[in-house]
Amino acid sequence: MPFLYSLAVSVAKAMIPLIAKSTKTKAFVAGRRALWTQLKGISQNKKVVWMHCASLGEYEQGLPVLTALKNNHPEHFYLVTFFSPSGYQVRKNQGVADLVTYLPWDTKADVKRFIEMVNPIMALLIKYEFWPNLIRELYRKEVPMYLIAGLFRQNQHFFKPWGNSQRKLLRGFTHLFVQNENSLQLLQSIGVHQVSISGDTRFDRVGVPKERLAFMETFVGNRKCIVAGSTWTEDEVVLAKAIKQTPKDWCWLIAPHEMHETKLKYLMAQLPKESLRYTKSDEAAFEACTVLVLDTVGILGRCYPYASLAYVGGGMGTSGLHNILEPAAEGVPIIIGKNYSKFPEAKDLIAVGSVVSVANPEDCSEQLSILQENDTLREEKGNANKNYVRTNQGATVKTLSLIDLSL
Repeated sequence: MPFLYSLAVSVAKAMIPLIAKSTKTKAFVAGRRALWTQLKGISQNKKVVWMHCASLGEYEQGLPVLTALKNNHPEHFYLVTFFSPSGYQVRKNQGVADLVTYLPWDTKADVKRFIEMVNPIMALLIKYEFWPNLIRELYRKEVPMYLIAGLFRQNQHFFKPWGNSQRKLLRGFTHLFVQNENSLQLLQSIGVHQVSISGDTRFDRVGVPKERLAFMETFVGNRKCIVAGSTWTEDEVVLAKAIKQTPKDWCWLIAPHEMHETKLKYLMAQLPKESLRYTKSDEAAFEACTVLVLDTVGILGRCYPYASLAYVGGGMGTSGLHNILEPAAEGVPIIIGKNYSKFPEAKDLIAVGSVVSVANPEDCSEQLSILQENDTLREEKGNANKNYVRTNQGATVKTLSLIDLSL
């Protein structure tokens, strides 16, 4: 099995550059070509702490731990790698890490070269990042490995009769920090005992005071605002009816997940003609428009404090529900799509009643109307969301209690 895996990765490494057509795939290829030059920027006089995450969501989970480590040990060099171009492009210039780059291909040769150049004193792998050759090389080099905010389910290969090679990977970790009791029990059932429940580190990332946004002050004014964050086309189809029925004292901020021009032009064509794009319009015009499209990255989280309601995207299709904790921490009632079974926080808050799941445009429009018309109901649901976030904070402290000892 390891041989076949390595062969498949080698074939992919050779073929993908030849067939890459999309902007994202081309960035994926170019980023890995530039990797080796970028790694030469690592300070030779400092110990390297390395964190790897697949994309933006995982980065948000790892960031509280990385930030705390850097605050406690500023003398070290901090490296962050991404698998996805979307994660790298958004966070390549962030201020916590000393260097942000891509993860190499998971071939034995590339992994060995990467570990030799980085020479980390520890590796922090976030949530689902299990690259077999990488993990084996880290274990061979005796580099402490920690899984941060891990989440396991019964249908994963680790827990299948044929998953022995995958189970061996887990036993190579120094410690696995998981989000819930179910993950703990699953791991213990296959003989993985260096594990503890830390919770979800994202709870420690949200709820902190945010810098105000002048354009949101202008746009919202005295109206109530619905912030639709990280929407995909499937979400926007469901929202279309509700947007057309928007009361005069309400407005919409829509922040699509995909930011390429073709997508944005298509979205604008589906919206009321007076809708505006953030980067293409004069801020003075925002006050008069009902729908503003946030066609830039990095500030969505700072928009949620202005929301009276939030719709969080990803749950109407198969891309995966985006972060509902940001609006929840601000005390905002939330509506999501129908696909949320892999997201414990969504299941928890739906059970509480402070997050509502909708399946179609009619359902969405009805639920939004109910909340728009009832200030008391919005306040109750918003407070329940905020309390849920506060109750679940503290995962970073639990994680650091073990990780920090190895520095």
